[in-house]
Amino acid sequence: MIYLDNAATSFPKPSKVYDEVINCMKNYCANPGRGSHDMAIKSALKIMECRDLIGSLFNIKNSLNIAFTSNATEALNIAIKGVLKKGDHVITTTIEHNSVLRPLSSMSRQGVDVTIVQCDKGGFINPLDIKEEIKVNTKAIIVNHASNVLGSIQDIRTIGEISKKYGLIFILDASQSAGSINIDVEKDNIDILAFPGHKGLLGPQGTGGLYIKEGINIKPFKEGGTGSSSNLMVQPKEMPDIIESGTSNTPGIAGLSAGVKFIKKIGIRNIYNEEIELTKQLLEELSKLPFIKLYGNKSIYNRVAVVSFNIEGIDSSVVGEMLNEAEIAIRTGYHCAALIHKSIGTEYMGTVRISPGCFNTSKDIEELIKNIIKIYKLRYIN
Repeated sequence: MIYLDNAATSFPKPSKVYDEVINCMKNYCANPGRGSHDMAIKSALKIMECRDLIGSLFNIKNSLNIAFTSNATEALNIAIKGVLKKGDHVITTTIEHNSVLRPLSSMSRQGVDVTIVQCDKGGFINPLDIKEEIKVNTKAIIVNHASNVLGSIQDIRTIGEISKKYGLIFILDASQSAGSINIDVEKDNIDILAFPGHKGLLGPQGTGGLYIKEGINIKPFKEGGTGSSSNLMVQPKEMPDIIESGTSNTPGIAGLSAGVKFIKKIGIRNIYNEEIELTKQLLEELSKLPFIKLYGNKSIYNRVAVVSFNIEGIDSSVVGEMLNEAEIAIRTGYHCAALIHKSIGTEYMGTVRISPGCFNTSKDIEELIKNIIKIYKLRYIN
C-alpha cells in the first residue's frame, strides 16, 4: 500500500517509535507520578523526557507548561472551553477544523460571541481582517497554522503581534505544522499551542499536547487523580496537573518521545524540504492534466504537504475507492473542515486530498498520477 494520508495520521513511524512503545509495555509501564517504586519512577522520567523534548522543539522555556492529551482535538477543547465564558468574544477563521468550529458553536449557545474571518481562494487569512474584528470584550484569537484541506500556512507572526498588542490570548492549532514547520512560542507570541502527537511528530495515535503560557487561567476540563495534592478534594491549579487527571498514556508518550528524537536528529527543515519536494512534483504533474481541478495555492510557497483536487465529473469518494483498489491510501470528502469548502466551491462534493510524508518517495507520486489518469480514462474513454 502506498500511504498518502499523512495529514490524518503519519504512517509509517520511525522504527524506534515502535521499539520504545514495546519496550515500555514490556519493561516499565507502571503508573507515572503515583508510585515510588523503580518502574513508576522510570515511567515518570520518560514522560518528563518527552515534555522536555517538545519544549525544546517549540522554544517553551518551562516544559511543565505542557500537558499531554489524547490528541489535538482534546487539547483544543480544553483550551476553548477552559478559557472562554459567557460574554467573551473570540475571533477565528473559515479554515478551521471542526475541532475548533464545533466547540465554538457549542460555546456560542452558552453566550460566547464568535466572529469567523473569511479566507481567500488560496486559503490565506489577512491578519488585518482579524485586527478589524477586535472588540472591547474580545478575549482570544484562534487560528489554524496550516490548513488540512489546502495546506496554506498562515502568517502567525503578525497575528501573534496583533494579539499581544491588544492583550488577547493567541491560541494556535498546530495539527498540520508541528514537526514540519518551526514553531517558536516566544517569537510568535503564542499563548496556547495545541498539537497532535501522531501526525508530524511521528508518535503513536492517542497522543497530543497543550502548551499554556504562565499566567493564563484555565478551567479544568476534567478532574481526578493527579498524584499531587492527593489529600485535597480540589483539582490542583498548577500545570500540567490541572489538565492531566488520570493515568497517562505512558506507552504512547514513550513512542512520541522517540518520534521527536527522530525529528530533532533529521531536522525539521530537512523533513519539510523532503515533503515539499514531493508536493512540488505532485502539483506539477496534476497541473499537466486538463481534467484536474486544483484548489488553493498552486505554488509550493507558504504551504505544507497537503494538496486538494477533483477529477472532472467524478465524485471524490469514487476516486478514493478506485485508488484504494490500486492500493493507494488517500483521503476524500470534507476533511472535518466545515467552512473552507464554501470558500473554494466544494461544499457539495468535497475534495480528493493527498498528503505525502517524509517516508514517501517520488515513485509513490508517479504511481499516484498513473492511477489518476487511469481512473479518468476508465470513466470517459473506455
